[in-house]
Amino acid sequence: MARTATLFVCQSCGSSHNKWAGKCEGCGEWNTIVEEIAADRPPQGLGKAKGRVIEFLPLSGTSVAQPRRKTGIAEFDRVTGGGLVAGSAILIGGDPGIGKSTILLQAVAKLTANTKCAYVSGEESTDQVRMRAQRLGLATAPVNLASATNVRDIIATMDSEKFDVVVIDSIQTMYLDNLDSAPGTVAQVRASAQELIRAAKRRGTCLLIVGHVTKDGQIAGPRVLEHMVDTVLYFEGDRGHTFRILRAVKNRFGPTDEIGVFEMGELGLQEVINPSALFLSQRSQEISGSAVFAGMEGTRPVLVEIQALVAPSPLGTPRRAVIGWDSARLAMVLAVLEARCGIQIGPNDVYLNVAGGLRITEPAADLAVAAALASSLSGVPVPSDMVIFGEVGLSGEVRNVGQTETRLKEASKLGFKHAMLPGHAKKEKKDDLRLTHVQHLKDIMPLFTED
Repeated sequence: MARTATLFVCQSCGSSHNKWAGKCEGCGEWNTIVEEIAADRPPQGLGKAKGRVIEFLPLSGTSVAQPRRKTGIAEFDRVTGGGLVAGSAILIGGDPGIGKSTILLQAVAKLTANTKCAYVSGEESTDQVRMRAQRLGLATAPVNLASATNVRDIIATMDSEKFDVVVIDSIQTMYLDNLDSAPGTVAQVRASAQELIRAAKRRGTCLLIVGHVTKDGQIAGPRVLEHMVDTVLYFEGDRGHTFRILRAVKNRFGPTDEIGVFEMGELGLQEVINPSALFLSQRSQEISGSAVFAGMEGTRPVLVEIQALVAPSPLGTPRRAVIGWDSARLAMVLAVLEARCGIQIGPNDVYLNVAGGLRITEPAADLAVAAALASSLSGVPVPSDMVIFGEVGLSGEVRNVGQTETRLKEASKLGFKHAMLPGHAKKEKKDDLRLTHVQHLKDIMPLFTED
């Protein structure tokens, strides 16, 4: 009897090995190599057969714009670029219990008014999905519901029923019956996604795919999965908070870095029209170590509270704890404060938190973080009616950032009276805002000097 050939495949990057090893040489990850049964015949190349000549078309030709299908959930439509595009594939990832299945069930329930939708669950039975729909008040929505994991059966159903929108929950549970590996492995995830996307584009069906994430927050399976789809969305947020952030990190049909803000309630995820007011709703007044940052998330201005605490450290090595911001960026701001402004923070513990569970990535938050740190160290609070934004350089200069007008307009709408911004910014004149332009980080130090 012939011996079955096996390979050892990394579940993180998909590279193959002849024997098991603790560390993958391809991506450097540990304990990700799993034994899989090799295919009967390896790929053999092209051989002598000739392919057909590809027909090229001019770039200047006319194209027919596909109308978008709006889900009726404004925040979801904002992140996708204005709605769902026919024939597109959207991958949604996030931590367990963050709300991936909930938001997709709500979306397809609203789409059924004029769209034929199907929800295919590979993790739950149809009764479990119905129970969730009843809790969300969606029990009467005419959604076609099925529990299946065989990709061959799903594609055959898509070809016969001609659905407009199909939800696959989740891709890690799908499998192809001509592969011997188990569902969730690199080979199955890659092949299943490829077949489903090919079928969706052939039929003009919008495919919504749920993807599990690893402990590092990345979508489980091969990295090529994110390259195959048209849009990648990530759900962010702490399950201890009611806020959920849906962020676009890739979008072929709209802007990237766009966010949608939701609040988890009894009837599922409810969209938040004004997230700035929500993030600042529990802000304490006249407390040292707190500063309001006027940031931008995609095309949307968002005002969020940055909290800092500088306290004496009982340890030989002081702690640096950060939530919602880049720890390397915090280390840089601390170094600039000590070297350029003469503030001694070294022997103290430093804790930094972005309130509300939002994660900030833009460097425009440097000035607000520096103000919060100086306020906490001196005990002098930042004025409660002030918003701050600006990038800080290594020499201490405060650099200009984009979309200043949009940030100031949002601050004015929420009742703020004072704004601190880079000195090189355009000298706007605001009747309802007092503007303070700073060119160097040391220019903000007099604000935190007790009289």
